[in-house]
Amino acid sequence: MQGLKGKTVIITGGAGGIGAALCRRFSQYGAKVAIFDLNGEAASALASELGQSGGESAAYAVDITDSSAVQLAVDKVSKELGSVDVLVNNAGWDYGARFIDTEPDIWQKIIAINLVGPLNMHRSVLKIMIERGNGRIVNIASDAGRVGSSGEAVYSACKGGVISFSKTIAREVARQKINVNVVCPGPTDTPLFRDFAGEGENGEKLKNALTRAIPFGRLGQPEDLAGAVCFLASDDAAFITGQVLSVSGGLTMAG
Repeated sequence: MQGLKGKTVIITGGAGGIGAALCRRFSQYGAKVAIFDLNGEAASALASELGQSGGESAAYAVDITDSSAVQLAVDKVSKELGSVDVLVNNAGWDYGARFIDTEPDIWQKIIAINLVGPLNMHRSVLKIMIERGNGRIVNIASDAGRVGSSGEAVYSACKGGVISFSKTIAREVARQKINVNVVCPGPTDTPLFRDFAGEGENGEKLKNALTRAIPFGRLGQPEDLAGAVCFLASDDAAFITGQVLSVSGGLTMAG
């Protein structure tokens, strides 16, 4: 990918399944990686791994639902790694159940992490990018936000919101040469998916049913997302903004 070497990249949820794969790939392309994660120990361990491979990175224990904490962390990144060039909003959380069986406290947690968190990140990072007149944002939404997903009503609403928000921000900041795009994973074998599917026989049934439904005949892997995200963050995608890309093995083929 062109134009990633030496760039400062923030990746939220960076110590988890998809997030860790993204951190490793950006580091391989020579980017300076700021790993934002609620689990500071896991983020530090990943930063150490990237350092041993010759990459430059730093770990930040951040609750993205806290706007003040986000601003402090973004300021720290600018001092330690340099002005933010790329933001990847990847952090997410879900609770699998029929909507009617859930309670408002669960809704609020899902909304805080999957929608409010990205809003906080945009507000802090866009200030930097607008002043500089350049930047890339890639938001990780979900095909659940495009076509719906049983047992994920509030999560789907949040991810649909991220898609609409991204298109709006892409329009608002286009004159400042800031690209905002969305990648929508399909079912991907991550800890979040395993938590949603559950353990035992029911979990295996869901996994097998999805595997049969996906034309490529397998669940996605975290590494399947890395190339798409890095492309949209690179100079190769300089004229692409406001777009939504599904990475789902063909499960969803709607435009």
